[in-house]
Amino acid sequence: QVQLVESGGGLVQAGGSLRLSCAASGRTFSTYGMGWFRQAPGKERDLVAAITWNGGDTYVADSVKGRFTISRDNAKNTLYLQMNSLEPEDTAVYYCAASPSRYYTDTTGYYYWGQGTQVTVSS
Repeated sequence: QVQLVESGGGLVQAGGSLRLSCAASGRTFSTYGMGWFRQAPGKERDLVAAITWNGGDTYVADSVKGRFTISRDNAKNTLYLQMNSLEPEDTAVYYCAASPSRYYTDTTGYYYWGQGTQVTVSS
């Protein structure tokens, strides 16, 4: 079973940047679509960004478009989320997830999950 571990979260002031990383356990990582989800207090868990198995296509939510960039390094079994121009509304627990499905934007296909990393953006 694929294991995912997020890192890189923390406290940052509005306008700052963070880079989240997600380390995957196995070689099958390179065959899976990957996504970053976030869950803010009192809100549902939402897809923030996703990327195909080979990084050929990406998706970013409208709320973070132009500020967040998703990428992956299959040789290192690592997924990244570069977050720039952070806003207090970005405060949430961020989760990485892996999808065996070919349809990487289909949120129902995400089967493997990390435990999350807290991102807090102060005003």
